[in-house]
Amino acid sequence: MSTDIGSTVLRAVGVRKSFGRHEVLRGVDLTVDEGEVVCLIGASGSGKSTLLACLDLLVQVDDGEVWLESRDVGPREITDPRADVDAVRREIGIVFQAYNLFPHLSVRRNLTLGPVRAGGVKRREAKERAIRLLERVGLADKASAYPDSLSGGQQQRVALARALAMQPRVLLLDEITSALDPMLVGEVLDVVRGLRSDGIAVVMATHEMSFAREASDVVAFLADGEIVEIGPPEQLFDAPQDPRTAAFLARFRD
Repeated sequence: MSTDIGSTVLRAVGVRKSFGRHEVLRGVDLTVDEGEVVCLIGASGSGKSTLLACLDLLVQVDDGEVWLESRDVGPREITDPRADVDAVRREIGIVFQAYNLFPHLSVRRNLTLGPVRAGGVKRREAKERAIRLLERVGLADKASAYPDSLSGGQQQRVALARALAMQPRVLLLDEITSALDPMLVGEVLDVVRGLRSDGIAVVMATHEMSFAREASDVVAFLADGEIVEIGPPEQLFDAPQDPRTAAFLARFRD
């Protein structure tokens, strides 16, 4: 468990989202504190990815609110139509299972483009930040390489470093290991483990139950668009209170 958890940085209140007649999220409440790792677990279609998309404003909520403790202006409702979406995304980063790297740019340029173009960072500072981050994810020697020359695990680590280059307050991770060969999963999750000491709040949708159990502060089980059960990993995994949680977890024990 992390010892550096601080005040609330992100909060969803009664979030609902439908696509056509299908209600994907049904009044989801979630609070994430500074430096906290929250893992979202549940079957495919339970609403995990849609919730992350709503938190990053990639998808507009139908009802409810999302609040962000902004660096500059304190708490604000980012689902307010008047919210500055670009400013929000400078504080909330998201990484998907598809790496989404720019194939025509070097690894270093993938990391510097956002801070320079969207963050107003000087090129020299952005380059220095990129090198530090690449060293951190074990890829300093790949700074001049292009994405198609990297393994899947290496590309995902670059994607994580690129998100961190914007110095977000919150990092959303959507099944970032699901497209990887099992042998490469560990190297990506090791990077995520290292974020806990940075004060970055992490919300991660994952099928990696061992990671959720060992590295998270809070685990939330979603089913049918609702958070059915939420709590510390030792409680949720060892003594689930809802039968739907127990049935889901039994699949992994079997």
